[in-house]
Amino acid sequence: MRWMRRIKKMFSFLFTSCVLLLIVAAGCLVYLRAQTLPVTKMLQTSQMYDTHGELIDTFYSGQNRQVVSLGEISPYLIKATLAVEDQHFYDHFGVDVKAVARAAVVNVQAMAKVQGAGTITQQLARNLYLNHDRTWSRKIKETVFAVQMEMQLTKDEILTNYLNQIYYGHSTYGIETASELFFGKHASELTLAESAMIAGVPKGPRYYSPYYDLKNAMDRQKVVLQTMVRSGFITQSAADAAGKEKLTIQPLTKKKPAAAPYFRDYVRALATDKLGIPEEQFDQGGIRIFTTLDKNAQQIAESVITKQLTGKTDLQAALVAIDPRTGEIKAMVGGRDYSENQFNRALSNTRQPGSSFKPIVYMVALQNGYTPVSQVKSEPTVFTYDEGRQRYTPRNFNDQYANVNIDMRQAISKSDNIYAVHTILDVGPAKVIELARKLGIASPMKPLPSLALGSFPVSPLEMASAFGTIANQGVHQETTAIVRIEDANGQILYEASPKAEPVLDPAVAYVMTNLMESVFEEGGTGNRVASTIKRPIAGKTGTTDTDAWLVGFTPELATAVWVGYDKSRDISTVESHLASPIFAEFTEQTLEAIPPKLFPIPEGVTSVYIDPVSGKLSNEDCPNSHMEAFLVGTEPTTFCTGKPAKPASNDDPKGTPKGQNGSWWNDIKRWWND
Repeated sequence: MRWMRRIKKMFSFLFTSCVLLLIVAAGCLVYLRAQTLPVTKMLQTSQMYDTHGELIDTFYSGQNRQVVSLGEISPYLIKATLAVEDQHFYDHFGVDVKAVARAAVVNVQAMAKVQGAGTITQQLARNLYLNHDRTWSRKIKETVFAVQMEMQLTKDEILTNYLNQIYYGHSTYGIETASELFFGKHASELTLAESAMIAGVPKGPRYYSPYYDLKNAMDRQKVVLQTMVRSGFITQSAADAAGKEKLTIQPLTKKKPAAAPYFRDYVRALATDKLGIPEEQFDQGGIRIFTTLDKNAQQIAESVITKQLTGKTDLQAALVAIDPRTGEIKAMVGGRDYSENQFNRALSNTRQPGSSFKPIVYMVALQNGYTPVSQVKSEPTVFTYDEGRQRYTPRNFNDQYANVNIDMRQAISKSDNIYAVHTILDVGPAKVIELARKLGIASPMKPLPSLALGSFPVSPLEMASAFGTIANQGVHQETTAIVRIEDANGQILYEASPKAEPVLDPAVAYVMTNLMESVFEEGGTGNRVASTIKRPIAGKTGTTDTDAWLVGFTPELATAVWVGYDKSRDISTVESHLASPIFAEFTEQTLEAIPPKLFPIPEGVTSVYIDPVSGKLSNEDCPNSHMEAFLVGTEPTTFCTGKPAKPASNDDPKGTPKGQNGSWWNDIKRWWND
């Protein structure tokens, strides 16, 4: 009987121990469920897009990854991964007890660790929270975290995290990025054969990547396919067909240079400095930045600059193109070679615009009594200002003067400095600065006579914005580079709402536009590129000892081009002529698919034939007349010879004779624009 009592005591002890163990286990589970998992963050690749949704560049720090949902992953890939990594994933609680027992037997028989039993959950726990040290303490922690994850996350959530976290080699993390790397397609588009190939890589990226050893990769693919058959995921015939499928693996190339590196840096600065996006989130947060850039226009700009600067050692160039109707930046080139020098000259306000600044002076003049036929004698002149205490002696290029009275059109087309300085002193430099600010120029300026000649540095971006306002009939559109920014979940972090502000009378803007068209006509400083230009275009050249500019626009595109050296080295005559062909070729190629369009004529403008010598209305006795646009009420009222034009005869095919108010011309232009 004594042995019976001992057996009872033993069973009682064992039962009590089991109960206590169950209580402890239950308590541990309750405790683990109540505890939050360690804070972790999955690094993701951020992306920048152009205005058409085309990728400009990607950003990542160490881990190139794009996170996708389970529904965005091919079912073949999911099944292939489960087959080779964790066949019983949906059945266990984080630890596969059967697999552990089976692995233990195999390892004991081999007297070495030849088979592992880690589940997908355990692998994810290790990747997220631990290192890869082969220690018992790490294994225990891994198991604990795995169980905790199973209690707090669904199976699909765990599998999604795993497929986005896993390493596929070549600095590539996550199935979406791996799919694009190996096959150039989204993870949702993978075939069975492609899925089997990719699913075999994580076991040993250095050994099973097709880039390192294609034979090993193909052998591993067959193993994956047969494992899928044994797991019941696919049939043998499907596996055989997939094994015979010819795969097109993308060539492994280095990351291509960004399509618009200067613009990319500008967007980064805007996002981090002005919009408050942290650098870490910009590089690792999986954000998507949608920009205004047009990759086609950008490629044209880069190509044209490269072509024009070929053989011109050390000569630099910058270009900024803006849609004047929206203020959106369409192209930005900050230098000839970003790999050699990352300084963005398109944003630098250290270069003098020269005569390209003059239209701002003349628009102030038009607002203060001047007209296109206001005349000033072009001759060497000493100007006094500051109540006679200061003197200023400007010179024309090569000391060339007409030595006769010239009007505003001639002053603009031939870039006469005497006319410009006379005008700014007459209307007041302070008013010119005031208008420049409204047009978008924020760089420092002083109310001096030399302001008329562009002596105060500005940036190409500012000049493009200012001329864009003229093209947009006096409405200044705030310059925009970023349309919106989304986080990794598609939530909008920032969305642009650019301001549009009328800052200039549309009639004044049109009259100045009409005058600047003559720059590209015979005798104008931009005439050398007239044969390249096939559409109405307005602009102004600017040349200093060290800088060459051409800033101009069509109704759809305002562009500023600068050419010069970084160290204020003088440019040659040949080099000073390079800004014009860059501007002309870029504009024409960019707008090639867009039909030419006349500049729209706003209310408040009238056009009449005038005699360029006298500045008065022309008649049959003034043969060299031309059409001129005026603000209504400022057009001449007397004729060049003091007598009116002869009335048109009934058989006059031209209708209204020269010298009348020319309303038919306005009608034709309005008909064209409508």
